[in-house]
Amino acid sequence: MEASIFFEQIDTEKIGFTQNKQKSRLGDYITCLQPAGFEDSLPLADMALIGVNEDRTSPDNEGCAQAPDQIRKYLYRLYPVNSNLNIVDLGNIRHGEKVSDTHFALKSVIAELLKANVIPVVLGGSQELTYPIYLAFESISRVINMVSIDALIDNELAQAENVAKSYLSKIILRKPNFLFNFTNIGYQSYFVDQADIRLLNNLFFDTCRLGEIRSNLTEAEPMIRNADFVTFDISSVRQSDAPGNANASPNGFYGEEVCQLLRYAGMSERLSCLGLFEMNPLFDRNGQTAHLIAQMIWYFMEGYSLRKNDYPVENSNDFIKYIVSMSGTKNDLIFYKSKITDRWWMQLPVSKDKETALSRHVMVPCSYRDYLKATENEIPDRWWKAYQKLM
Repeated sequence: MEASIFFEQIDTEKIGFTQNKQKSRLGDYITCLQPAGFEDSLPLADMALIGVNEDRTSPDNEGCAQAPDQIRKYLYRLYPVNSNLNIVDLGNIRHGEKVSDTHFALKSVIAELLKANVIPVVLGGSQELTYPIYLAFESISRVINMVSIDALIDNELAQAENVAKSYLSKIILRKPNFLFNFTNIGYQSYFVDQADIRLLNNLFFDTCRLGEIRSNLTEAEPMIRNADFVTFDISSVRQSDAPGNANASPNGFYGEEVCQLLRYAGMSERLSCLGLFEMNPLFDRNGQTAHLIAQMIWYFMEGYSLRKNDYPVENSNDFIKYIVSMSGTKNDLIFYKSKITDRWWMQLPVSKDKETALSRHVMVPCSYRDYLKATENEIPDRWWKAYQKLM
């Protein structure tokens, strides 16, 4: 791939950062690549920052294309999480003549990073960029789970070709389909058509209201741990904490809560892409929203540095296996608990003909509460929905 075609290199002076030979801040550890050095640097990188200056698909939040460099302005000034974490900044993808040109460039770059096992952190721009990121997974034939942290469910049927609030409908309707599971975390009911909730339930997808998840934030951890890709809309954060969005609302997550959610994302061994969208500097106050997103990325990096590779496998000495007999069903429910992190998984039964194709979806992250439900002879919703998709 000719990376020089797609990228504009970052000028650190324009974002107000000067590198220090003493390497005291995060920006001193981030490698800003020359486009020609893209392929050579991939094997050495853990994570890659990508800016996408695209807001033509977000007509009600015009100006969010200016977000990537504003976020960098605060991110580079933070202190490093772990000096051994190898982060590259690929710069900003050039603004295509058409939106489809930007999509093609982003899809191509993400696909190359995924194949190289480098985690892309995409700084938008419009959340409609979720769609070409999905296409990147499709291009490498990877069936994925996707989590959206958003106050809305972006399932509108688009009147135009590309609209930020319609990316999900385009993904669902696409054939063949590589989306195994979709989860929305933090939707606010007064912004959501109940028909969309029913549709997602009929597809055995997951939705979780803002009040429900805020009452017990740890219940979001297994949802996020099950994701290959997390797409985040800053409008899910309340206006007082993140004013930099044309659609900011009085209600939403607090800043420290979304930092915790991003830390969960970083800790997930499965997660291989993160997208942060809809931050608009034109509405921001004293850089507050850009600073919050920078801190969210910092927590994502911290979570990544804490990964333990504690995915359950048969006969592993690092896990405790629990078998729960359920009356009225032919299958026992099998749970695994990590001795290292105390995290839980459920093992789903799957036929031999599907075992290879769906091997990544047989172990479903869950919580201790799911195990307790099973011991009371109640099948956890998480188990049931996943099982329906494997049948």
